[in-house]
Amino acid sequence: MSTPEDEERLSPLAQRWPRASKFLLSGCAAIVAELATFPLDLTKTRLQIQGEAALARLGDGARESAPYRGMVRTALGIVQEEGFLKLWQGVTPAIYRHIVYSGGRMVTYEHLREVVFGKSEDKHYPLWKSVIGGMMAGVVGQFLANPTDLVKVQMQMEGKRKLEGKPLRFRGVHHAFAKILAEGGIRGLWAGWVPNIQRAALVNMGDLTTYDTVKHYLVLNTPLEDNIMTHGLSSFCSGLVASILGTPADVIKSRIMNQPRDKQGRGLLYKSSTDCLIQAVQGEGFMSLYKGFLPSWLRMQSDWITQGHPMRPSTAFSKEESNPDHLP
Repeated sequence: MSTPEDEERLSPLAQRWPRASKFLLSGCAAIVAELATFPLDLTKTRLQIQGEAALARLGDGARESAPYRGMVRTALGIVQEEGFLKLWQGVTPAIYRHIVYSGGRMVTYEHLREVVFGKSEDKHYPLWKSVIGGMMAGVVGQFLANPTDLVKVQMQMEGKRKLEGKPLRFRGVHHAFAKILAEGGIRGLWAGWVPNIQRAALVNMGDLTTYDTVKHYLVLNTPLEDNIMTHGLSSFCSGLVASILGTPADVIKSRIMNQPRDKQGRGLLYKSSTDCLIQAVQGEGFMSLYKGFLPSWLRMQSDWITQGHPMRPSTAFSKEESNPDHLP
């Protein structure tokens, strides 16, 4: 006769460690999605950094020689000038970044939900707690992942540097980490962390609030039920709002991370994220803060429709069970 210990040992891993299994499976799916959509991320970074007005102070002619070409022409230009595989340049630190960011975010969110906030008396988790918890978890995860984001952005621009006749900065991912650490110390690995965590907080806030609001509206005011169509439409709207809120901080982050630095690792173009924001608006106009918006939105859209957001409310509801008073 088998004992409870034997039955537990013979049970599937998913039943023995449900959270670990869920994290592992979602991680594998996310890596596949990262590989599939990474060319959009590379194109986004190239567009965000292209045409920097601040380069004129260094006597750099890159601004004049690289006009803003749009998403499709930029992607085709990378293929023609650098090669098809260069669309995945920087994908290794991007995968590292996703592992660190997702792990830190999920662990933080679970802790906040179970220990700090807790569920309400009716055993439901209110939207405002999801939003605050999601923003805080996103900030923690993004802060931890900043070094990998820094290396990713700089490696994504290596192909452009080569075309401009500039020397390459790195021989590979690990050399990039070692060089940045040697030149700027531990602090150098967190260059651009302020706009980076701002973006994470804004993206999570925009997604969670918009998704829940749109989903409630569709179920209550249209013939749609709580199904995949409702999820897709809600994700479409939430991705758009999240991109609108997060793109300016993303542009500032990319420019600070990619700017040339002195031997001590200090930036030569921008003193801070505020200085970068002012220079971009004054030198290129307000809409420069939305360079790379389209590939950013498309990538976010594809990720959230296929994978979902781990902090979105997952409880299904119907028209009969829904109450308009519960709308945020």
